[in-house]
Amino acid sequence: MNQYLDIILRSLAVYAFMLVAIRLTGKKELSQLNTTDVVLILLISNAVQNAMVGNNTSLQGGLIAAAVLFALNFALKKLMYKSNWFRNLLSEKPEILIHNGKLDFEKLAKLDITDDELREAMREHGVEKFKEVKLAIFEVDGNISIISGSDSLKQTHYKRKRKQKALGGLN
Repeated sequence: MNQYLDIILRSLAVYAFMLVAIRLTGKKELSQLNTTDVVLILLISNAVQNAMVGNNTSLQGGLIAAAVLFALNFALKKLMYKSNWFRNLLSEKPEILIHNGKLDFEKLAKLDITDDELREAMREHGVEKFKEVKLAIFEVDGNISIISGSDSLKQTHYKRKRKQKALGGLN
């Protein structure tokens, strides 16, 4: 078989495998990378590199593999944008964790979200108690959105403020 066609097919297979593997590990893993996640990504990239290019260590072989990955990623994003069925197949759905102050313990356990993680998200949104939360949603990107309010639903935003450094007495 043509060596470049072989690289293309291998790259497609590795991309599909990685897509399924990431989908199965869940969205919580995507929200924030820690040291072990970075090490895992580096090791996986090293492990699958040979699976994509085989014995071909040429510049052209590496560029073909990279081009296939970029093209496939572009095509999948376009397909997900245009097709609800395909988007539902590849993407997860937001999950409701708290509704009107009531926690969904089964959902929290299924998603491996600890009490500490949920409380941290609440603090970041300026909410102290579970009963103050109208809606807490575990988003598809792995973040937790909090909507609170007593009279009506209002979404709270929390941004960390940084102190500006003075420039030689100008500030």
